[in-house]
Amino acid sequence: MCGMNKVKKVIIPVGGFGTRFLPATKAQPKEMLPIVDKPVIQYVVEEAVKSGIKEVVLVTGKGKRAIEDHFDHAAELEAYLESRGKSELARDVRNISSMAFFSFVRQKEPKGIGDAILQARPLVGNEPVALTPGDDIFDANPPALKQLIRVYEKYKAPVVALRRVPREEIHKYGIIAGKKIGPRTWRVTGSVEKPKPEKAPSDMMIVAKYILVPKFFEYLAKVKPADNGEIYPNLAIEKYVKGGGRFYGYEIKGDYYDCGDKLGYMKAVVNFGLKHPEIGKQFRQYLKGLNI
Repeated sequence: MCGMNKVKKVIIPVGGFGTRFLPATKAQPKEMLPIVDKPVIQYVVEEAVKSGIKEVVLVTGKGKRAIEDHFDHAAELEAYLESRGKSELARDVRNISSMAFFSFVRQKEPKGIGDAILQARPLVGNEPVALTPGDDIFDANPPALKQLIRVYEKYKAPVVALRRVPREEIHKYGIIAGKKIGPRTWRVTGSVEKPKPEKAPSDMMIVAKYILVPKFFEYLAKVKPADNGEIYPNLAIEKYVKGGGRFYGYEIKGDYYDCGDKLGYMKAVVNFGLKHPEIGKQFRQYLKGLNI
């Protein structure tokens, strides 16, 4: 169905309003909220780079200029840091803009991840592409996208990230239909959006992290917006499969943090804070001393 072209590009949608974090996101993108000393979006880009991807397409929207500035070259800041003897910090700042080639597409209105993919389509060309949201983080080794790329390379077909969820939470998510064909690997035949637990075809939740192939875009373009006006890529999976395509799912090995959610974000802050080389030890001692 698709060739064995290498996955060189990633689409990262960052055009949403971030309403779950208001008022903090009234004047700044939710993707720029810090986890210790790095914004969420930097963790996302670093995952892609560590997965072997060097071209990053950020699909932005109104009020997202801070994201573009973050990945831009900051000559004055670097010179200032160097003049103050902070060469290591200057190097860290310099590396942000040089870790990948960045391009930006403006999403005219926040119509969901599916629409963001379609907006980025002209920059992708006729080759496979990774997709990952700008506010989802996996603490995983190898990186989550790398795990998906390995599945794509094995089966020569698109693949979506999966995560097992408790039965009582199934009604909150998109759930795959399909058959398990190997360790952590599924042959996906479709998906059901927020099913009742007793009618769910599995307990595997779709995480909006994919490796997609050019043919999939044709099916995604035909998906009608949901009641909230957004276009969801998982709704194109069944159409793609019925059209003769093979689609796979892989249960990612690692800890998942939805940083677009308050609780998920705070869990990420604690997790990465405990692992931080500068403050991790003291932070752990502080948490142990809390009377909770």
